[in-house]
Amino acid sequence: MLIAQPKGSQFHVVDSFSKSVQLGHGLEASGRLGRASIGRTIQALQICRRKIEQHEVSRMRLVATEACRRALNSAEFLKLVRRETGLPLEIISTEEEARLAVVSCAPLVSTKTEQLLVVDIGGGSTELVWIDLSAVPRAERPRAIMRLHAGFHPAESPFPAAKVVDWISVPLGVATLKDQFTDVDNDAARFALMSWYFEENLSKFSPYNANQPREGFQIIGTSGTVTTVAASHLGLKRYDRTKVDGLRMTSDQIDRVIQEYLSLGPEGRRNDPRIGRDRHSLIMSGAAILQALMRIWPTDRLSVADRGLREGLLYAQMSADGVLEDGAL
Repeated sequence: MLIAQPKGSQFHVVDSFSKSVQLGHGLEASGRLGRASIGRTIQALQICRRKIEQHEVSRMRLVATEACRRALNSAEFLKLVRRETGLPLEIISTEEEARLAVVSCAPLVSTKTEQLLVVDIGGGSTELVWIDLSAVPRAERPRAIMRLHAGFHPAESPFPAAKVVDWISVPLGVATLKDQFTDVDNDAARFALMSWYFEENLSKFSPYNANQPREGFQIIGTSGTVTTVAASHLGLKRYDRTKVDGLRMTSDQIDRVIQEYLSLGPEGRRNDPRIGRDRHSLIMSGAAILQALMRIWPTDRLSVADRGLREGLLYAQMSADGVLEDGAL
């Protein structure tokens, strides 16, 4: 959760809250949101409600994503949330989820970037969006990304437009991929299977089958997986967003961190302060996704984004309300 106020062309964060609830845990097997997962989520949302009341929030939007899109009992879950917390939760489409993730990352887009891949590794799904910026003047490229808040194929505009070449929502995230190959005991073998299984799901994403760009190519990764890998690379025992957000990493640096995770084994990862107690059970499924992406699109310019859906929602909401100064969206 983020509570913010508009400030010029950006926003000022008043309060924030984040907790891993693993709402999609067990969804792959049962097709339903589990009772324990729902309980953890309700508890977290009650904290959010208290913060919303404390700060007298006037405008809000509360969204759910892949786990609720797929669950057979999602309608019951939304009603329960409303009854227990009073919060109006809505389920957004895969396209809107991808679009909001892209918008949130606009400040990290280099003016030298001509081909951009934005990756958002979630709990129940992973969104990939490939954007061609070659026709946009360099100074306008971050702003062109911001303008995608209106849609991946917006109406005619006097401004230079970013072209969305293709996008895909793969129904595998850190929680749902973790539920795969549970019968494989060997840690390294299970990791390899998860990584290749994720890659198999990219066959319909047109850039997967195209010649890979070399010059002017940038990947932006937004997720707890990417920020955790970055924090591990920096050796941070206490997470520091100011050191992680915007950090650039190479494929080799990412691979070294992943190999270190594998050498630690499950017990070592559980006790590694760089990973954290909330994330140790999910880090290898996320790392498997990240390794697959680095295998397909090796780069020396992966930008780490400690931002995502929440920030995208704020930008889009404030833009729609007309409270941001010109130049951002």
